[in-house]
Amino acid sequence: REQGVTLCVVEHVMQMVMGLCERIFVLDAGELIAEGTPEEISNNPRVIEAYLGERAIR
Repeated sequence: REQGVTLCVVEHVMQMVMGLCERIFVLDAGELIAEGTPEEISNNPRVIEAYLGERAIR
């Protein structure tokens, strides 16, 4: 960040993504479904449904 560099990381290991990124963009079937901080993303119902299934929301 201090050097003005942006990285695009395509990854499915969420622990790594949450620990590395300050801002996350989530795609589902090529559509942007969420954007935010790791905390916002981990609590987003649309992300949870897309990646963990509807049962995870309950």
